[in-house]
Amino acid sequence: MTQRHNGAHSPALRVPDAPITLSTASVYPEKVPSAFEIAALLGYDGVEVMVSTDASSQDLTVLRRLSDYHQVPIKSIHAPCLLLTQRVWGRDPWGKLVRSKEVAEELGADVVVVHPPFRWQREYARDFVTGLDRMQEETDVLFAVENMFPLKARGAEAGMYLPDWNPVDQDYPYVTLDLSHTAVSRSDALDMAERLGDRLRHVHLADGIGITNKDEHLVPGRGSQPCGPMLENLAENGFQGHIVLEVNTRRAASRADRLEDLAEALAFARLHLAAADHTWEVTPAGEVSRRGMP
Repeated sequence: MTQRHNGAHSPALRVPDAPITLSTASVYPEKVPSAFEIAALLGYDGVEVMVSTDASSQDLTVLRRLSDYHQVPIKSIHAPCLLLTQRVWGRDPWGKLVRSKEVAEELGADVVVVHPPFRWQREYARDFVTGLDRMQEETDVLFAVENMFPLKARGAEAGMYLPDWNPVDQDYPYVTLDLSHTAVSRSDALDMAERLGDRLRHVHLADGIGITNKDEHLVPGRGSQPCGPMLENLAENGFQGHIVLEVNTRRAASRADRLEDLAEALAFARLHLAAADHTWEVTPAGEVSRRGMP
């Protein structure tokens, strides 16, 4: 099928079924209920719950009520892996993942986002790959390990994660690719996505300038990362995972400004998550046929 512009044929657009969702972290310092309200207002396809010190992010009953009230599905759960969430859902890292899986299953979420272990979590790190494999066998929820970044001080690089901050060469079946983190690590995001192939099931869409060691989580299009080309490549490849807007709006001068930032982020994602459908061709006579078919 083609579209005609000024008498000329151009390829139709192919848009993958990948939902574009809003991370609850994107509304901070507002609380989790605001994320559901804003997602519904702006037309996001769902929400990713960042389990944090916000009590509502930890409460299964509250999350279900918010999802039902706003008619916004919870598509993914971000396990409490941050330094500031070390005591959320207990101190045992495996216990946190088990609880995240249980909540995801109860709420109908598809993915649990996981960070690699901190360097000082040696016992957890030693069994991390095999432990994830065992847990994955017990559930349809995907555990997607997120790319992080090294710390740098006085020109030296210090590893903070085990076995590594970069999941590409690790034996993880599923991966989350964060484009703010690729800015900090000075990684080639497009190359990482290509090397991950079908293991890439989850994208944290954000931007970063990458000059400092700051994890910026800018609105896509405001930094140096290939956010647009990344989305276009995913569309070309029929990506079926999730696109999650995980951006920093804490400096927004007002709620109206926060809404504008999140509306812009969603518009950027929808614009670029489309690709020309090259499976069709048009002859000089205007006949349309599937490419490669008689």
